[in-house]
Amino acid sequence: MLDPRATLISLGGIARGTTLQAHGISRPRLSRAVRDGEVERLRPGVFGTTSVHAEVRSATQHGGALTCAVALRKHGVWVLNDDLRPHVWVGRRGRRFEHRGCRCTSHYFLGDVPLGVVDIETALLQLHQCEGDESFFASLESALNLRKLSRAAALRIRRALPALARWLVDIARSDAQSGLESLLRLRLHIIGIVLASQVQIPGVGRVDFVVGDRLIIEVDGKENHSGPDRRHDDLVRDAAASRLGYETLRFTYAQVVHDWSTVQAAILAAMTRLRDHA
Repeated sequence: MLDPRATLISLGGIARGTTLQAHGISRPRLSRAVRDGEVERLRPGVFGTTSVHAEVRSATQHGGALTCAVALRKHGVWVLNDDLRPHVWVGRRGRRFEHRGCRCTSHYFLGDVPLGVVDIETALLQLHQCEGDESFFASLESALNLRKLSRAAALRIRRALPALARWLVDIARSDAQSGLESLLRLRLHIIGIVLASQVQIPGVGRVDFVVGDRLIIEVDGKENHSGPDRRHDDLVRDAAASRLGYETLRFTYAQVVHDWSTVQAAILAAMTRLRDHA
């Protein structure tokens, strides 16, 4: 006799009842599997294994598929927004279902809604509609850096974006080491500052950015440079750069994300200072 749980696992953990029936699982057998706790009925006509991730379960129970930042995080892509509440694509005419502990945000984007988690290409487009240019750009460069998005896919995204946002794909690079670097480069690009990214300096090593000939900018993510050993390494690098005539500005995640005006002012002041002493 066919096993509903094993069949669901082979289908990715979530499936419609009609799909399971097409694979030979009868309605009585499926009902018995739900009653015995082998599988879950997530919403009318949709079933899942008991090991389905909580956010994916919530999205399915809500009536759609997990999308936006939470979906991209599931794919391993860097996201700017730390909000873990499920964003759910229910479709233009989708129906929302009441479910216990619902914290979902509903999205009514056009298109055919899949089950589970939307793909990276779709999630990026929907993230742009949800959170705007900066979040989209940082996640786009992360996906390119991780080689989880082809250039062909990036071009499809470009075509699907509003005309005024297509330039974001045009300036996107695949060498950004973190979304934080992407965010800083985008903001400086907007005010006309051109950065050289991931520059190898003999005697110093690879630095995040160089402005002009003598200004190094480093950005430290939430997970990096917090221990004394990393701090020591940073100071050694900064001293080596200073010996070669560079000035180094180093910013934290909190500064770039929450205190940008101070970061921008420091960069502009350093550029002026270096220009005046050239």
